[in-house]
Amino acid sequence: MKLHMMTWKEVESYLKHSKGIIIPIGSTEQHGPTGLIGTDCICPTVIAERVGEEDGILVGPTINLGMAQHHLAFPGTVSLRPGTLIALLQDYVNSLRLNGFRRFYFLNGHGGNINTVQAAFAEIYADHSFSSDTESPGIRCKLANWFAMPEVAKLARELYGDKEGHHATPSEIAVTQFAFTDHIKSAVLETLPPYRRFPTDATDFRQCFPDGRIRSDPSLARPEHGARFVDTCTAAVKKDYGDFLDTGL
Repeated sequence: MKLHMMTWKEVESYLKHSKGIIIPIGSTEQHGPTGLIGTDCICPTVIAERVGEEDGILVGPTINLGMAQHHLAFPGTVSLRPGTLIALLQDYVNSLRLNGFRRFYFLNGHGGNINTVQAAFAEIYADHSFSSDTESPGIRCKLANWFAMPEVAKLARELYGDKEGHHATPSEIAVTQFAFTDHIKSAVLETLPPYRRFPTDATDFRQCFPDGRIRSDPSLARPEHGARFVDTCTAAVKKDYGDFLDTGL
């Protein structure tokens, strides 16, 4: 169930039995020599839409841009400033809040978004605390990182061991291969430099990780692995979302 493919009357009907929505969020950034630039928004979108189709849960439009300034030295990357992303999230949530939504479950595909999204939640809660509308029920927001869910992390360890790495990982590349089998890329991968620290800005990142990868071997990715990740994460998200609706946590 995709919000942008429904009429307002259909959304009004949905709100009679559910106040929750899943919102995929990711980034548009480099993912090494073989990873699609849209990897971080493709992965959570594919999983969220599977959950929505199977359980009748509304899925909002994907937030395709994130906080990716450290990737800007690679062509094709598009980044929002932290303040811009916070403002975008505030407007997204508050727009739907006015329609009657109360539970906002963000399924995230980009580690660089985490701190900024949590800051946005604080701003959203503050908006309500400082408003004069004290009679309306409060809202709840949750950030779930698909790649960090225990079931997903366990599968990644089983398939790739320490070659999963931290960026342009075979697990996320596998999901994009499953989703878009006609866009599977290949390249000769150079030997990775030793990992010393996480870089600060775009120039520093390019110097530390010349081809964009961080300790990963995406050549291990396979479409059939992607299917397993999507199945595994779909089941995990269904449970996590259900718990969120029940408890607000």
